[in-house]
Amino acid sequence: MNLFEKIFNYQIISRLEDSGTFMVTSHERAWLKTMLGHPAADEALTPETLGKLHAILGQDRVMDTSDHLIEKARSKEKQVYHPLLRSLRSLITEKSGIRLSYEIKGGRVHSDQSGLPYKLEYSMVKREWYLLWFHLRHHMFMRTKLDKIASVTSEALQTLDAETILLKIKLALDARKGEAVLEVVRDYNRELSRILYALSSFEKDVAYDTENDIYRVSVVILGDETEYLLSKIRFLGKRVRVIEGDFLKKRMLESATKALARYGVSSVGEEKEGAI
Repeated sequence: MNLFEKIFNYQIISRLEDSGTFMVTSHERAWLKTMLGHPAADEALTPETLGKLHAILGQDRVMDTSDHLIEKARSKEKQVYHPLLRSLRSLITEKSGIRLSYEIKGGRVHSDQSGLPYKLEYSMVKREWYLLWFHLRHHMFMRTKLDKIASVTSEALQTLDAETILLKIKLALDARKGEAVLEVVRDYNRELSRILYALSSFEKDVAYDTENDIYRVSVVILGDETEYLLSKIRFLGKRVRVIEGDFLKKRMLESATKALARYGVSSVGEEKEGAI
């Protein structure tokens, strides 16, 4: 693929994303149709959404996994879907107040707490869902595990206007946000799609330097997502390097130094005396 093809393909993909259009392969359609047959699909999606998807995928074949996938013994994993997701998503969309009861450390339960839900968040590290919400009585921004919520019901707002509260939450979240810039090593430009897939759980933006044929990925991170981003950078190995983000640079240097020390190397290109 030459330089002009890369630029052209990137521009097409960017415009499609901006317009809310997604390109789907036949394999992805087959996978989706197969997943719709799972019992959890009836709980995760509304009947209207399920009907639309079944109609769109009517001519597609299901994925045949019998000859390709073998499930071996494994430890018990948490389900990605949570029963409260659908109801909370509706309350967030409607900007409705909530009254919830939830468990805290020590097993104590806080009952009938009034608030405004803001966002559902999934932690890729802990594999758990969280509800971000504003506590009306204490005027605090809260982050509660869905597994700790005993009950939640809708409630009319009586104190503050929803838009005012949502603005406060947004400002609080913006204060927690940071940004790092990763540069794709030019030899690995052809693997850009793989690199972006590895970073798919982060809010990001891609810029292309036409003169130097370099892609740079700006990644937005919250305070508790830093370690997860570091694990992804280590996974990508030589394909990317951190060019902005002092904390990430420091942690990557520490990791590289410790890894070299295990093999008797005190610095790049220098071996300890007597090392084989």
